Amino acid sequence: MKKNTEIIGQLNELLADFQIFYQNLRGFHWNIQGKNFFELHAKFEELYVDAAAKVDEIAERILTISGTPMHGFQDYLDTAEIVPVKNVHDDETAVKTIISNLEKIIEKERDIKELAGSVDDSGTEDQMSAFIEEQEKTLWMYKAWLK
Repeated sequence: MKKNTEIIGQLNELLADFQIFYQNLRGFHWNIQGKNFFELHAKFEELYVDAAAKVDEIAERILTISGTPMHGFQDYLDTAEIVPVKNVHDDETAVKTIISNLEKIIEKERDIKELAGSVDDSGTEDQMSAFIEEQEKTLWMYKAWLK
């Protein structure tokens, strides 16, 4: 039971990070300016739609393993490692923030995957594997955009 509680706690931390990441992405989508506006406005929307889906999947996984997903904004702010940003209008700052946020999220997902594997929680392990695979590709693409 201790390991289940630990996984639930780590999933709630990931949930908090995704909520802040989601809100950062919404702000980038709304506020981006400059010559890359059309390209990034659309890309940021793709990212926040995906983040919203992952928020739901993480919360449902927490419920599936008999936990309670946190759901208060103050809880997210108090728990998340991702830092809220605001008033970002330039493309490079937005993309660098996305890269930094994704690196933190992937690191946390790897930790959860390892813990889940150690306690035979294949559902959580599989979920984290799928998230990591997709996000590593996204990370590569945004890093390539910066070059």
